[in-house]
Order: sequence, then C-alpha cells, then structure tokens
Amino acid sequence: MKDKDKDKDKDKDKDNNEELLKKIKFIHLNGLADNLDNYLRIAQKSNFSHFRLLQYIIEEEYKLKQENSRKMRMSRAKIPEKYVLETFPFAQQPKLNKKKLFNFYDTFHNGENGRNIIWMGPTGVGKTGLATAFLIHAIDRGHSGRFISFPELIEGLYQSIGDHSESKVIKTFASYDFLLIDELGYVEVEPSQVGLFFNLMQRRHKKKTTFITTNLGFSQWTSFLKNPQLTAALIDRLTENSYIINMKECVSLRAKLNPVQSITSIQNNNNEEDEEKEEEEEEDSQCDPL
Repeated sequence: MKDKDKDKDKDKDKDNNEELLKKIKFIHLNGLADNLDNYLRIAQKSNFSHFRLLQYIIEEEYKLKQENSRKMRMSRAKIPEKYVLETFPFAQQPKLNKKKLFNFYDTFHNGENGRNIIWMGPTGVGKTGLATAFLIHAIDRGHSGRFISFPELIEGLYQSIGDHSESKVIKTFASYDFLLIDELGYVEVEPSQVGLFFNLMQRRHKKKTTFITTNLGFSQWTSFLKNPQLTAALIDRLTENSYIINMKECVSLRAKLNPVQSITSIQNNNNEEDEEKEEEEEEDSQCDPL
C-alpha cells in the first residue's frame, strides 16, 4: 500500500513539474525552464531558504537575459571583425600612448553627453580596429551600436531618396547610442547625399556618440563632400564635441612582402612545378598501355 502511495506521489510531482514548466515557458523564462532541476539540486545541496532559492533563480535568469540581450545587440551592430583593445599590437605603434588610451577606453562608456571620437591617420595603422574595440566595449556595457562604412552609409542615403524613405533611414541611424562610420572620405558624395549626411550628424549632435575613422584631415573634407558651407558647419559641430586621436605618425600594420622574397618564392614554386611535371611524365612513360 505504501509503495502505491509513493508511486502516486511521484506521478503527481511529475505532473506538477510538467505543468510548472509549461507556465515558465509561457512567460518566457527559458533559462529557468532549462535549468529548473539543476537549480533545485543546488538549493537542496546548499540548504537554501525559500527566499534564497527565489533570489538565486532570479539572479541566474537576469544574467541569462543580459547575455542574450548583449548577443542580440552585437548581432544588430553588424560589426565585420570583432577587434578588442587587449589584442591591439601597441608594440608596433610606439607613437600611441597605450596607458592613456586604455584609461580613456575604460572611462569613455556612458555616451550620455554625446561626445564623439575621430581617428585620423593613413591607411592600415589600426584606426578601424581601435574604433571597433570602443564600439564593442559600449555594446558590452548595455548600449545599442552600429558599424557602417561611409560608402555603405552614403549608398543607403542615396537609395532612400528613390523610395522616399529618407526620414526613416535617418531616424534609424540617429537612434543608435553609438554609431561607427568607417573610412570617411573614400567616395565622393552627391549634393543631395551631403544634405542627408549633414542632417543625420545634426540629429546626433550632443545627443548620441559617433565614432569616425578617416585618412583625411579636416582641410581635405571638401574634396569629397563638395559643399564648402555644409562641410564647414559639419566640422564646426564635430570639433566642438569630439576627441581627436591623431595617428598620422603611426606606421602601417599590414604585412608587406619583401620583393626579393616574393621573386625567390615564385622561382621556387616554378622549379617545384617543373620537377613534379617531369616526375609525372616519367611515371606515364613507365605505364603499360591498356
């Protein structure tokens, strides 16, 4: 009789657990649904009180929600390569003050005052890597962010004119807490695009943070924006509220092939191919005809 009662109790507990799991999934507590049995084992092993168990479950669910939210923000940011400051090759860039940059990196995260950062310097010195690291740091801190190259942004603004979605496109890019515009100045801009770009930057001015990388100094911006008045107004707003990281004296980090090594490599490859070809011909001559 006692064994039957025990079996009935087990079946009842199983039904209750299944019903509880349904309710947990319905209110989208997926972490709790996946780890309920594990949480109960931990609570029993650690002799948790009812309040401590509830507190533990809420803390774990909160951590999971935070991490899932971070992953979603990172996915929406569309960052092509996930650079982090810890792996930047400072040894190859002695002109950069590593300590000062790390201090700046650690303190520049709230984005509430809409301060911008502009990285200036020649191609290949690591501007995009540093800017991306700052963007990822902000996203990890709970902010929304977006990476976009200047040519892609200009193309998007141009297309928005055709389908009359300018307001929607500008509203979207104006809404990000942190916007990284990479390679400013790589394409010339049509007059209509200049106006839309200026409108976007005006919407973000002192409200949201914008990161910009460019290989051109401010004096050269009229060469691609083609509008001296709007260019002057844009630079005036940017310099009023931006930090400038000057990398003009930095060296390129991109590997360059030594010409002598490249010629030797080509010759060696050609010699190897000739040897392989001779071996194949030798083997063919030794084969019996079918």
